[in-house]
Amino acid sequence: MKFSAIQIAGMLNGTVEGNPEASITKLSKIEEGEPGSLSFLSNPLYTQYIYSTRASIVIVNKTFSAEHPVGSTLIRVDSADIAFAKLLEVYNQIKNDRKGISKLSSISSSATLGENVYVGDFAVIGENVTLGKNVKIHPQVFIGDNSAIGDNTILFPGVKIYSDNIIGKNCIFHAGTVIGSDGFRFNQQDGKNVKVPQIGNVIIGDDVEMGANCTIDRATFGSTIIRCGVKLDNLVHVAHNVEIGQNTVIAAATGIAGSTKVGKNCMISGHVSMTGHITIADGTILGGATGVSKSLTKPGQAYLGIPAMEVSKFRRSTVLFRNLPELAERISKLEKGQK
Repeated sequence: MKFSAIQIAGMLNGTVEGNPEASITKLSKIEEGEPGSLSFLSNPLYTQYIYSTRASIVIVNKTFSAEHPVGSTLIRVDSADIAFAKLLEVYNQIKNDRKGISKLSSISSSATLGENVYVGDFAVIGENVTLGKNVKIHPQVFIGDNSAIGDNTILFPGVKIYSDNIIGKNCIFHAGTVIGSDGFRFNQQDGKNVKVPQIGNVIIGDDVEMGANCTIDRATFGSTIIRCGVKLDNLVHVAHNVEIGQNTVIAAATGIAGSTKVGKNCMISGHVSMTGHITIADGTILGGATGVSKSLTKPGQAYLGIPAMEVSKFRRSTVLFRNLPELAERISKLEKGQK
């Protein structure tokens, strides 16, 4: 789509400096700007590029003062960062605003679809499924029987929702994510691993986003619960009967074992592992590759290491660990001297 400088300024409550009819059809980095593209400048380290960029329009802060002639049309706003992010959101909405029901999809006659629902090629929607308004079901999505999906939720290609799960409004699940697969639970009987049936479900609140290839297991019985505002990166595994509190964010390749309770507003870095049946307090911060083997009960604390320890203690321990070879050598010399 094509937008003019005056149209963009109207969206952003900005002012145009230059040609108000300058038009763009794409976005670009300021150092890679081409004619017909829109860019922005907020970081002073990139100021040099505004004098050489070929971008047709550049969004800048109102406080920006040019020291040399600028060839691009400028749109001055209170915050170039926030304004550009707003434009990205508008662009994303336009790009993902698909409508219609593909003739190549399979939709049960007992399913209920809200207004303006999109269903792509080879999507399968099971019996007694309920889809809210403006739900986007991309190609090859599977939604199992008796599941419910709230308004404005987007399921990207290849998402699989098993039966009996509940998903809130304004959620985004990226390609390959699986909701409601069986929890990993077996009993030893006569030397064999005998599966324990998993008959619970998954409940996901509003405004939850999951990256590609996440896996959220159904509960053994009861529910695995992901509360409102939770954000998961790619390749996050949440096991059966786990609960994750509001607005917690979890980076890639993290695994949470069964029945663990994670508090609200936690920040969990990549490749963190948590054992089962523990509690993580509200506001906890876990650094990358931290291994949590017992409950962390102090709200707002930061942890690192395996096993997890408070950051200050971890740093002191790291210094000692790095010096272990020298200490071992000194001890060896002392022992030889005694002999």
